[in-house]
Amino acid sequence: MDDKRFYDEKQETKEMELRCPHCREENKYPVRWMVRTKKERLQPGANDDDKARFGKARTYMVRVDDMVACRNIRCRKRFDLPGQTVILT
Repeated sequence: MDDKRFYDEKQETKEMELRCPHCREENKYPVRWMVRTKKERLQPGANDDDKARFGKARTYMVRVDDMVACRNIRCRKRFDLPGQTVILT
């Protein structure tokens, strides 16, 4: 059974305060995340291995955006987002 059957997926946008490494200006940027919420029950037809994996599954978030563009009109350069790409909740 595929791991995606254990989760409900939805996209969420969160504001992050970031500093541009080029112009050093700090702003809030919208960053998209894929939120994977563990389902309440396992679907019928699962074997013992699937039940064990479902028992260990947790809700988590995966960052969709890897880069953002600076909001400073004079800069407008793109830069990588620092930090984790997966967050367990």
